[in-house]
Amino acid sequence: MKYLLSLLIALALTLPAFADTTLDHEILKIRQAWDHANYELQGDAREKALEAVAKQAEAVAKKWPNKAEALAWEGIALGTWAGAKGGLGALSLAKQARDVLLRAEQIDPNVFGGSVYTTLGSLYYRVPGWPIGFGDDDKARDYFQRALRVNPNGLDPNYFYGDFLLEQGKYDQAVKVLKHALEAPARPDRPIADKGRRKQVQAALKKALEHNS
Repeated sequence: MKYLLSLLIALALTLPAFADTTLDHEILKIRQAWDHANYELQGDAREKALEAVAKQAEAVAKKWPNKAEALAWEGIALGTWAGAKGGLGALSLAKQARDVLLRAEQIDPNVFGGSVYTTLGSLYYRVPGWPIGFGDDDKARDYFQRALRVNPNGLDPNYFYGDFLLEQGKYDQAVKVLKHALEAPARPDRPIADKGRRKQVQAALKKALEHNS
């Protein structure tokens, strides 16, 4: 009996680690597919690939509904698909993304270096405001600032906040933030994402400098 009890306890202790390892593997596949779709494809091919990634991420989040990591990637994938789709037809996807990310925020807002905050900020400033959508510049600014408190030197939060400032006409601030984005350390496990995002930062910085001259 003691041997059986010890065996059951040992098994129970190994289950969370196994589950987390499986989730990590699922997220790695989502991340790799998203990096390829978002940065290496164009047009209809990009939209279709992002749709596939979003559905893949939704399936993973259903398996782990209480894991911030799974919910964060579902929100990121849905939001990116909405951006690729464009138009009013994308609004329902953006709302789904927001709702999923808000759930992730309740579980662990700092997951993936504040990516939940960064993505929520992006949604709130890119979606139209009332009465069409839920866009809100004040909420966007607040979420970007939260993201930067978690990850002050990150490529993504600095890019999105800089792009937000650019759209707000705050060119001096945008230049400063976007230059800081280019100083972000490389992510060895995400070369495709780093290359693509840095191109976006450079394009936004060029625009900000032109307005600022």
